[in-house]
Amino acid sequence: MSRGTLARCAVRATCAFIVAAGTIVGMAVAVAAPAVDKVKVDKLGRRLYLMRAGEVVSSFPVALGGNPVGHKQQEGDRRTPEGRYVLDFRKADSAYHRALHISYPDAGDSASARTRGVQPGGAVMIHGQRNGFGWMAPLVQRFDWTDGCIALSNADMDVVWALVEPGTPIEIFP
Repeated sequence: MSRGTLARCAVRATCAFIVAAGTIVGMAVAVAAPAVDKVKVDKLGRRLYLMRAGEVVSSFPVALGGNPVGHKQQEGDRRTPEGRYVLDFRKADSAYHRALHISYPDAGDSASARTRGVQPGGAVMIHGQRNGFGWMAPLVQRFDWTDGCIALSNADMDVVWALVEPGTPIEIFP
């Protein structure tokens, strides 16, 4: 077993214990569930939901892109995409505390941008705080500050990282 796999197992076990105990400061946790089958993001409510079998497993507050209203149209618009995508890979060496890549742009996003003569953008992630600045989360998470990503506190990102595997669908709605 690799060190990364072993570490993920340890974090999952810790998360399952916390969930079974039913409490953790600042975190809404419903059931012990190392397997999440969907992630939902409510942009208006600024919440990320981890789902299993249609039920909410955990819920976290998020910060979005600095221009959050509407679907991402092009590179640099600072909007967070809307629609159905896949969390297709992990990025442990991100400039932010861990990151899960969202499969934006899809074929429709690329075609739409092409018809308007713009680049669709990319590198949209769910991530924690900028490395070295996790202590600022209580302040910066009150504002939409990303370039279009979905930001969590580092502690919340650790839980998401432990419970969400690559290939998990994500639905981002207005």
